[in-house]
Amino acid sequence: MPKILIAEDEPDIRELVALILELDGYEIVQARDGQDAVEKARAERPDLILMDVRMPRMTGYEACETLKADPATQHIPVVFLSAKGQAGEVEAGLRAGAVAYLLKPFDAEDLLAQVKRILRDHAS
Repeated sequence: MPKILIAEDEPDIRELVALILELDGYEIVQARDGQDAVEKARAERPDLILMDVRMPRMTGYEACETLKADPATQHIPVVFLSAKGQAGEVEAGLRAGAVAYLLKPFDAEDLLAQVKRILRDHAS
C-alpha cells in the first residue's frame, strides 16, 4: 500500500488524517512542521505528501518549493490541506508545486477519494 507523509503542526488534525488513511490501508509517516516534512520526505520517499500551509520553522509553501527543487523528491505529489481557501492562497500553493489544494474541514470520504485519484494519476 502507498506511503503518505502528513505534515501538520496541529497534533489532533494530524492524528485524524493519519487515522482516516490508516483505516483505508495506507502506510503513514507524520511530520510536525515544514522542516520536519522535508527531512522525512527525503528519508522516507513517500508516494504522496499531504501538507498544511501555515506551520512553524518552514511554511508548507516553502517546504513544497524545497522538495520540488530536489531531484530526489521533485516527483512526489504534494497536496495542501488548509483552512485558508482564498484564491490567492490556492494560487500560491499551486505555484509552489502542489497538485491540489483541499480545504479544511474536509469529509473523510472526499479526502480518501482525492488521495486515491492523485495516487492513480501520479503512479510511476
